[in-house]
Amino acid sequence: MMGASREALDAARERLVALTDNTGVDAAALATDLAAVTGLLDRETSLRRVLTDPAQAGERKAELVRRLLTGQVGGEAVDLVSGTVRSRWSSSRGLVDAIEELADTADLIAAERAGVLDSVEDELFRFGRVVSTSPELRAALSVKDDSPAAVSAKAGLVRELLSGRVQAVTERLVIRLVERPRGRSLDAGLNALSTMAAARRNRSVAVVTSAVPLDDRQRQRLGDALARLYGRPVQLNLDVDPAVVGGISVRIGDEVIHGTVADRLDEVNRRMAG
Repeated sequence: MMGASREALDAARERLVALTDNTGVDAAALATDLAAVTGLLDRETSLRRVLTDPAQAGERKAELVRRLLTGQVGGEAVDLVSGTVRSRWSSSRGLVDAIEELADTADLIAAERAGVLDSVEDELFRFGRVVSTSPELRAALSVKDDSPAAVSAKAGLVRELLSGRVQAVTERLVIRLVERPRGRSLDAGLNALSTMAAARRNRSVAVVTSAVPLDDRQRQRLGDALARLYGRPVQLNLDVDPAVVGGISVRIGDEVIHGTVADRLDEVNRRMAG
């Protein structure tokens, strides 16, 4: 995001935290309402342009939001979105991205309150692994068709795969992602959600790929080493891939720590080729 949108998003995050600090607020219902607003703004190009027009007064934009949304979504969502449009946004897409993030965060807050955030984080990662290793499933859930029938089919497939097997929050998050990918790949969207879940616990996520499963002692040593390196707790999401031959490879965000035999063989081949 550009500077103005980053500042506006930070302010929106703070408003969401302040709002959900009140345990009387139903975070899951708020997430559903914010997701509905995301869908509205994603469809209505002219509306989101008006709401991010720097020539329009912030209070005028907030009043427009109140007129449009009151009675359609809960009061908490109306207040949050009207406050958000008062800020200055660098682009109309930035506003929609922000409200979508607020919806996902509200669902993760609901999971945190229910004591199932760890499970949600793990389930998102595991489903991401399933998708990444199944081209047929990825294709079925990534069909570029916005017709109601196609969207309903994708949501139905997610329910068939996940209902009763994962937390309700996990199912909601994945369904929203496949219904409205908004230009993201399914893999990238699932990875982003998993990272957001980890951030709720103030920790980083490390995707660890090894040739064979790590035992408890190895996981503990690796987790401790990464925590010292990054200065915060690190959640290990473990993946086994015999193709790495030996050792491990660790990815945290955009940073990759190479330590596999396959990596070293690739490096030798590159040097010989050069």
